[in-house]
Order: sequence, then C-alpha cells, then structure tokens
Amino acid sequence: MSHVLHRSLDATLPTVVGGDGNFLIDESGKRYLDACGGAAVSCLGHDNERVRSAIKRQIDRVAFAHTSFFTNEPAEELASFLVERAPEGTGDGRVMFLGSGSEAMEAALKLARQYHLERGEAARTRIIARAPSYHGNTLGALATGGHAGRRAPFRPLLMDVGHIDAAYEYRMRHDGESEAAFAERMANLLDQRIRELGPDTVMAFVAEPVVGASLGTQPAPRGYFQRIREICDRHGVLLIADEVMCGMGRTGSLFALEQEGIAADITTLAKGLGAGFQPIAAVMAAEKVVAAIQNGSGLLWNGHTYMSHAVATAGALAVQKVIQDQNLLENVRARGEQLRDALNARFGQNPNIGDVRGRGLFWTVELVADKASKASFPAAARLSQKIQRAALDLGLMCYPAQGCADGTNGDHVLLAPSYTSTPDEIARIVDLLARAVETVLNKVEK
Repeated sequence: MSHVLHRSLDATLPTVVGGDGNFLIDESGKRYLDACGGAAVSCLGHDNERVRSAIKRQIDRVAFAHTSFFTNEPAEELASFLVERAPEGTGDGRVMFLGSGSEAMEAALKLARQYHLERGEAARTRIIARAPSYHGNTLGALATGGHAGRRAPFRPLLMDVGHIDAAYEYRMRHDGESEAAFAERMANLLDQRIRELGPDTVMAFVAEPVVGASLGTQPAPRGYFQRIREICDRHGVLLIADEVMCGMGRTGSLFALEQEGIAADITTLAKGLGAGFQPIAAVMAAEKVVAAIQNGSGLLWNGHTYMSHAVATAGALAVQKVIQDQNLLENVRARGEQLRDALNARFGQNPNIGDVRGRGLFWTVELVADKASKASFPAAARLSQKIQRAALDLGLMCYPAQGCADGTNGDHVLLAPSYTSTPDEIARIVDLLARAVETVLNKVEK
C-alpha cells in the first residue's frame, strides 16, 4: 500500500528508477520513450549531465536565502537571459521566479491588478480568457481557464471570469472562410466582450499563443494575435500570454509569441524553462508594467517564500544555455516538420482521426467517432486514456486529454517530444502511437 496521495487512488503505478536520454526506466527494467515530456516538461530528456552539474554546484554554494534579504547570481543571470531574448516590445522588463505554472498565473493576475491600481484605475477588476483553455489548478488560475470539465467540481469557489471562444480552426472556421477572415472574426470576440463588460472594468486578457492540453496544440490563425494586441491597446487592457506549456522553445522559437510578431505585457513561463530538473516557473513583466510600479509604490505586492530559488534558477539557466549552445531550436523545427509529416501520412486517411494540428515539437491528433460530422466519442468511453495505457504497454509515453469539443467531450492525444529527439525516435513515436490507436479503436468498433 502506498501512502502517497496519487492522482488515482486505485491505480498501481510502476516505479521510475532511472533515465537514459529520452527514455525513462522502471524498476523492472522496462524502457519508455517519452514522447510527451510528462506534460511538455522534459525538453532535454532525463539525464543531461550539464544541467545536473549546474544544480550540484549551486547546492554546494548555497541552496536557499529568502528574497527579502538577498538576491542570487543564477536568478539575476537567468532574468537577464530571458529579457534580452524576449519578443520585441517587451523593453526593459523584469522577471520573478516561482515554483509552478499555476503559481505563475496567480502572480500574473495579481501583477495586472497592481498595475491598474498604481495608475489609479481601481475599477479594472475583470478578466477575460478563452474557452477551451487551461491556465492552472489553483482557484484563480482555474477560474481563468475555460475548461468546463476541470472547473465543474469547484465552480462555487471560482471568481467570475468572462470567456470568449478560442480560435479552434477545426470546429469553428466556416466553410469557405479565409484564414484572415477567421482570425479577425475570432479576435473581434474580445472587442465585443470588453464592450459588454465595460472597457473601464477590464484589467487583462489571458491567452495561450498555442493552446495546450485543453484544445490540443492549437496554433492561432495568422493575424489573430496582432488584432488582439490592437484591441487590448485600444481599451487599456493588459495582454497576459500563458506560455507555460508552449513557450521556451516548444514551438520552434524561444517565446511562442515571437512567431506572432507581438509582445505581451505579462508572460508566464514554466515547463520548458527548467525541463523538469527542478520545479520552476516565471512571470515576465514588460517595461510598461514595471514602470507603473516603479513610478508608484515601488513595491511588488506579491511574494512567495521560494521566489528566485538559487538551485532552481541555476538549473533553469543551465537548461536555457544547453538549448542555445547546442542550437536545439533548429532541431525542434526540423524534427517538428518530420513529426507533422509523419502524423499526417499515418493518420490522414484514418476515419477516426479528425484533425492533426500543432507547431514545432507540439502536436496533437484529435479522435472522432464520425469524420464527416466531426462527432466525438462519448467522454465516458475515456478513449484517450485507453490510448495512453495501450501506448505505455508498447513502451511509449503520450499525453491524453478530453474536452476539446465542448469542454467535456472530445478526445485528443498530445505529443511533446524532447528537443534532442532524433529522426529515428520521431519515427518510432509515430509508429507506436499508431499501433496504440489501432489497438483501442479495434476494440471500440467491436
């Protein structure tokens, strides 16, 4: 009997005992090719010596000193590294380091509120986000997220957040509608909602540049975020980019918004930042946000005990330097193209694969009961979870999710392989996933 409060109280999990490149090894010696990084976390695999050495060196120097008394070298260097490479328009921003993506979203929302208070706009309390979306599991982050299934048990505890439709091309782009028209139509939903709530009451719009688990690696149509930026600027609303899952190289550029040609006012980062070697997340504030605080109280009204943890920031700094020095973003783009082409070739004619979508090394296959109508399998069938289990039996880790169609129904399987993935590993990922999908669908059809 385990005394750990696991995610499933009935499941018996294998015990992981080691990592070898992009594989994890359990106590029986079975090897699992990690095609999802857990949850798009392990972007350098599981045994990077350079990162491990950096963490050990920092532990030997000092592990923890509270940030009300001290700063530390790795936190300072990591903050400068990120700001110097941030999308044009960020300016002379600053970064706070926290422990998880949910923590980062909470801090981002509080920072947005402080920005408006420092400027004398106390009426700005409303948040607008998108559905489907997922922004974390704490109450503020969960309220901001637009995933009906995850929100349902805690709805009475959640603050009121306004949601608009995400730019979900597979189900929302009209027949014959151009990409530009689709982008403008979906972005204009924000303008409409701001006007409905009252422009002077809205403090922030929150969006993932590439929607992660809730919608399955859905990129925005070209021009969408440029229009979003215009709308936010017109109404004095802060744009918060949730790059917890899609940032730090996952989509082929260090920041996902680089590919949209704009900068956010506040950006949250996490998974690929530290690659799982230490828990770490970040909130990056653009220069205009920092300036409002500096010209006002001069104090950050949000603090956490483990902010800027020296060991965590040392590990994350090493991760980012490995990505830079080994030019891994080029491999993300190259292997991403290979993964895209292989998924389309293997699943394009499958009657139960409705869509293949993604960017970089961030791809999803969406399953449907009927391709013509795009009808989903019922959520109770737990199809994506069954595919995950079938894949594990074959030695492959993939990320299952539900709810993309309506918040409850809609199965998809997400892939987020390591940035160090080889061509052979990408080919193996697609082959094993296809075998797992076929195994499960054959049982469903019977």
